[in-house]
Amino acid sequence: MSNRPSEWDKYLLGSVLFIALLTGGGTASGLYTDTLIEVAAIVSAAAVFSQASGQRIPHSVLWLLIFAVALVVLQIVPLPAVIFSGLRPELLLADSGLVGETRFRFVSVGVGRTIECLLYLVALAAFFLSVLRLRAEQVHALLPFFFMGVICNGLAGAIQYSLSDDIAIEGLLPFTINAGLFANRNHFAALLFVSIPFVVYYGLFRGHLLSGSLGLVSLLLLLLAAGSRAGVLIGLAITVLSIVFLSARSRVSGLSILAIFIGLSVYTIGAWTKIDAKVLDPAFGRGEFARTTIEGIKENLATGVGFGNFQKAYQIYEKEEMIFEKYVNHAHNDYLEIAFEGGVIAILLMVVYFVLLFAALARIRPHPLQKAAFLSVSFLLIHSLVDYPLRTEALAMTFAYMNAIIFHKGFAERLAQKSELIEIDHNGDKLFVPIGTSSQRRRPEAS
Repeated sequence: MSNRPSEWDKYLLGSVLFIALLTGGGTASGLYTDTLIEVAAIVSAAAVFSQASGQRIPHSVLWLLIFAVALVVLQIVPLPAVIFSGLRPELLLADSGLVGETRFRFVSVGVGRTIECLLYLVALAAFFLSVLRLRAEQVHALLPFFFMGVICNGLAGAIQYSLSDDIAIEGLLPFTINAGLFANRNHFAALLFVSIPFVVYYGLFRGHLLSGSLGLVSLLLLLLAAGSRAGVLIGLAITVLSIVFLSARSRVSGLSILAIFIGLSVYTIGAWTKIDAKVLDPAFGRGEFARTTIEGIKENLATGVGFGNFQKAYQIYEKEEMIFEKYVNHAHNDYLEIAFEGGVIAILLMVVYFVLLFAALARIRPHPLQKAAFLSVSFLLIHSLVDYPLRTEALAMTFAYMNAIIFHKGFAERLAQKSELIEIDHNGDKLFVPIGTSSQRRRPEAS
């Protein structure tokens, strides 16, 4: 019987990630494709956890997820009505005939939407934890699945933009496809720019400089074609930082880095032309969304209005002159929206996550793959200041995978093991042997 460890869990989780990138680009609630992805993620995670693993899950991250899930569960548990006295406006007291109109109330003003969010969170947490259970080389082997998803989206986007400036595909998925395989061009742009650090990583560290350069050029051109202002800016910034951040430990020559920077200068000209041609924020735009959302946060800080209920609660605080035929479905700022829906506890959990994320930066500095993941996560979080990319399954699963790379302990252990090995040439083959063994062989010569 072979002692070689099984690889089925890698293919299982990789397939979930790939399917999410193909079908998880919708932003509407109640999409059956999103539900299928979530069920697949939970079932796959259960299968992975049924096997023994030598990988340790960081306790701090595990407790953060436990508290996050508990917060959502608390919002759909009937609580004594007296608790809500003075904590929120009368219009948001969320009476329910199911639990009694006077004795009990829910924190959530829309229990059904919050249950959807609970399934969403559990699926992401399960996928994240299951990736943490994989060996480091298996985590690395999930990257091809991610790249295949990006390539499929990129090809779809290239075909769309070659046919017309504005083409919509209906009937293929339960939402209208407007860019790549996404309903929202900004979210399509987000997938493109989070891929850039990994493309740079492959070019600088995996010996694929030519294919990496071609991939980088393709991503930047697609970002320009997509026309997302935030995507263009972030794409430029993340490319520059990826090259600077990752090239310090690579073997690529300075001339290659210089050539890439010259190309980026040309890209900057096109990016600025794209941005300058549009108004950055009209009167009815993200600034107004933020002001209205902050007003709602102030009146619901203690409890929040329940996850998934932004659209319903936002209307109460909306100014009369800002009510149009098109309604506001998101705050276009994920942090404000989470604070509005989850209250002060959600704000504290976000702060804890940021502390853990930046604390991990000091630990992951020696490993380029983890640094690439950190860059992608950081810029996706920056994009969340002006949009809601993590509300789509495709980007949320990508976010979970990248966080798993950052917090995975196996990469540090592999580096520690390599530091104890020395490379030797044996009949033309490169072999790694323990340093202790090599030194023992040299001792008789020294005596």
